[in-house]
Amino acid sequence: MLAASTVGVLVGPDDAEPRGLPDLSAAVRGACGGDDDAFCTLYNAVQPGLLRYLRGLVGQDAEDVASEAWLQIARDLRSYRGEGAGFRAWAAAIARHRAMDHLRRQSRRPVQAGDGVEQLQRMADGQDTAARAAESLATDAAIALIATLPPDQAEAVLLRVVVGLDAQAAARVLGKRAGAVRTAAYRGLRRLAGQLQPDTDATAPVPDTAPAARFGVTR
Repeated sequence: MLAASTVGVLVGPDDAEPRGLPDLSAAVRGACGGDDDAFCTLYNAVQPGLLRYLRGLVGQDAEDVASEAWLQIARDLRSYRGEGAGFRAWAAAIARHRAMDHLRRQSRRPVQAGDGVEQLQRMADGQDTAARAAESLATDAAIALIATLPPDQAEAVLLRVVVGLDAQAAARVLGKRAGAVRTAAYRGLRRLAGQLQPDTDATAPVPDTAPAARFGVTR
């Protein structure tokens, strides 16, 4: 089992349901009814993973995009008809749309991943590197490393392990089949594990590709 313990998520490549996330059903019902405290509960539960997901998409502009996403979430919440389990996927889809809009508006410099690579390589000490990769994915340094993956793998890993969506929910966000998301996440984790091997060259160049170009967005 691959674990992302820093976000409380346990997920393997074939899991249907990540475990360890709090049930948001009561908070969703309250927030949809206008309860500010319930909305704060939703924000506190979802924002950390959502922000890290956005960092993988838009780099240093993640906080601005997250703010735009939460404004839309707050505005549209009363029309939300899903259950608590679906709220993370709904919020992630809104955030992704905002990120794509942002990338269309602006051409951004590449995410600087060098520091993240070096930090993660120092953590590789001969233990199961695949497990260590997953356990490290919620750290800010790791987000830069994830951003160097092929776009489909990067988003699958971010949504499955960092945001904590199951394969079906992540597939809905990305407009893909659940099996394709599972495969992309597994391949991404394997690639990250390979980069965490002790003999990996820490000076290997990072692809010089801006977020907009990497995710197929043109101005």
